[in-house]
Amino acid sequence: MAKSFYADFIKQLLSKAGIEINGSQPWDMSIHNDAFYERVFREGSIGLGETYMEGIWDCEQLDECMYRIISTNLADYIKWDLKKALLLIKARIFNLQSVSRSKDVAHKHYDIGNVLYEAMLDSRMIYSCAYWENASTLDKAQEAKLDLICRKLKLQPGESIVDIGCGWGGFARFAAEKYQVKVLGITISEEQAKKATSICAGLPVEIRVQDYRTLEGEFDKVVSIGMFEHVGYKNYQDYMDTVQRILKKDGLFLLHCIGGNRSAITSDPWIDKYIFPNGMIPSIFQIDQATQGKFIVEDWHNIGLHYDRTLMEWLRRFKDAWPQLKDKYDQRFYNMWVYYLSCSAASFRAKSNNVWQIVFSQPNSRIAYQSVR
Repeated sequence: MAKSFYADFIKQLLSKAGIEINGSQPWDMSIHNDAFYERVFREGSIGLGETYMEGIWDCEQLDECMYRIISTNLADYIKWDLKKALLLIKARIFNLQSVSRSKDVAHKHYDIGNVLYEAMLDSRMIYSCAYWENASTLDKAQEAKLDLICRKLKLQPGESIVDIGCGWGGFARFAAEKYQVKVLGITISEEQAKKATSICAGLPVEIRVQDYRTLEGEFDKVVSIGMFEHVGYKNYQDYMDTVQRILKKDGLFLLHCIGGNRSAITSDPWIDKYIFPNGMIPSIFQIDQATQGKFIVEDWHNIGLHYDRTLMEWLRRFKDAWPQLKDKYDQRFYNMWVYYLSCSAASFRAKSNNVWQIVFSQPNSRIAYQSVR
C-alpha cells in the first residue's frame, strides 16, 4: 500500500476523536517520522506505544490524547491487529497465569527497582487506587483508602487477616498498627517481600514469598488489593476456592481490583508486552461466575474515577523525580513509563476501566452487614 494510504487512514481515524496531526490543541499529536502511520496501521496498540517510546511522536497532554482515543473506541476500527490475535490464541491454549508463569510479572514490573516506586508512590508505597473523597494529598488519599478497607472488613483487635498480594507491606503495617490485627502478607516478588519485611518489623506481621494457591490455615478476614488482575480467567475458580477454604465461617473477604465493562481473556497488547505480562482485567460476569455458590456479595463499590487522579499524581511525581532516576533508567524507559501512566489514567477517565471494592461473606454466615463509604 502507498504511504499516503496509511497516513490518510490514521489521520481520518484520529479526527473522529478530535485529534489533529501537528495541530495546536494540547491533545494533538506531533509526528516526527512518517513511519508512525504504517506502524500504527499494521501493529495497532503495539505500534502506537512503541512509536511513542522511540520518540517518533509526542503530545503535550498525552493523557487527554489517550482519553479521546479510548473514549471514542478507535481501537475497534483496526480489526487486523495480528499481535492481538496471537495473544488471544495463546490465552485460549495456555494458562498464562500458572504457577510456573506467575512470577513473570514480578520480574518484568515489580522487581525493576524499589527506588522508582519510592519516588513515585506515597510514603506507604501503596500501588493501587487511592480514595480522594476527603483528601487533598496522595498520602492522605491512600491512608483513606486503607482505612476504608479496614472499616469495610469490620476489623477487630486480635483478628487474623491474610493480604493476598501484599506489595511493599503498606496495608499490612497500617492494619497491624491502627486496628491491632495479625497479618500474613504474601507476594511473588522477592524485592517487595524484602521491603515489606523491613517496613513491618516489630509488628505482628509475617511476609512470605508465596503463591496464593498454596495458602493454608484459617483467617478471620481476607483482603486482596490490586492483585486479582494477575490471576487470569483460567484461575478465577481456583482463586475463589482458595479464599473460601481459608476464610472462617463468619469471616469477610474484600476484593479490590480493576474491572472491565466487557469480558476479555487478555489485556491490551502493549500493556502485556511492556508492563503487566499475562495480566487480565475481569468483568462483573467473570467474577460472578467464579463466586457463584461460594460467597454472598455484601457490597460492591466502584471508585474508578479516583484512579484517574491517583495515576496523574504518580505521573507528576515520576517526572519530578526523573533527574534522580535517569542514571538508572534510560530515555526509552522514561517514555514507556509516561505512556503507561497516561494511558492508564485515560482509561479510568473514559470509564472503560473501573475500580471495584467488593465485600463477600461465606454462605450461611451470621453477619448482618452494613455498607461503609
